[in-house]
Amino acid sequence: MIVKRLALGVLTLIMLSLLIFLSVEALPGDLAQEILGQQATPETVAAIRRELGLDLPAHTRYLNWLGGILQGDFGNSLALRKPIIGLIAPRLENTLFLTLYTACIAVPLSLVLGMLASLFRNGYFDRISNASALASISMPEFFVGYILIYLLALTGYFPSMANINANTPLLEKLYICFLPALTLTLVVTAHMMRMTRAAIINILALPYIEMAHLKGVKPRRIITWHALPNAIAPIVNVVALNLAYLITGVVIVEIVFVFPGLGQLMVDGVKFRDIPVVQATSLVFASAYVGLNLLADIISTISNPRLMRQR
Repeated sequence: MIVKRLALGVLTLIMLSLLIFLSVEALPGDLAQEILGQQATPETVAAIRRELGLDLPAHTRYLNWLGGILQGDFGNSLALRKPIIGLIAPRLENTLFLTLYTACIAVPLSLVLGMLASLFRNGYFDRISNASALASISMPEFFVGYILIYLLALTGYFPSMANINANTPLLEKLYICFLPALTLTLVVTAHMMRMTRAAIINILALPYIEMAHLKGVKPRRIITWHALPNAIAPIVNVVALNLAYLITGVVIVEIVFVFPGLGQLMVDGVKFRDIPVVQATSLVFASAYVGLNLLADIISTISNPRLMRQR
């Protein structure tokens, strides 16, 4: 089953790469003409088309692009005239740092809040946490980011721009990136908390939990030792989905806080019509999303003995 899931993941990535290529091909206008401007002569336009390989058939360009990616070559940036892999590597490192920073805050917080909400089900804590979760889910990231800038940056507690580089010390990085990490935490914690609560409540309705109650086991021990281990599969799925969202959904947050991540690079590529950069960043985002969902699927399969032993 795991081998089949891995093969399906690879096939999904190939289909996504084709979709990304065709989407860029469907954009209106001539890329060579856009690069040279309206005053360019037909001879210079034809020359730049040959240089970029735009005179080749679409299927040939796709196979060349895919073959280069499989060898680790994403091509060159049209705007900066530099290899794209050199542009992506530091930006991807920054995005992964922000994602990991957010996950270290959001995942434990979500699990604790979800367990407490299931423990005090239909109580004041449960109602307040559910109302707060719904309010948090309803607000878009940029709105949450600007509210945090108004409350915490304008008062001087944290910087409004998360401008970091490879030489920035770790503690300073944590301080500078706190506001974007807090923004993403407020957005994803609500979903993970509600799913954790729902998964544990479903487990609490099973007969063996009722038997534990009849034996006099304390509610907290029932949740932590009996319900939570059996709710790992749905919880892992929702955590992986939200981690995938953190990697692919940081674009808006990176723009709000001027964070030098992969999302900022993608937006710059769209702004300057740097098509190879847009294609490469889109494929990296798609690979991260598919990979994390595939990992969640495999972990769910391994954690469920019935799936591991089915014939």
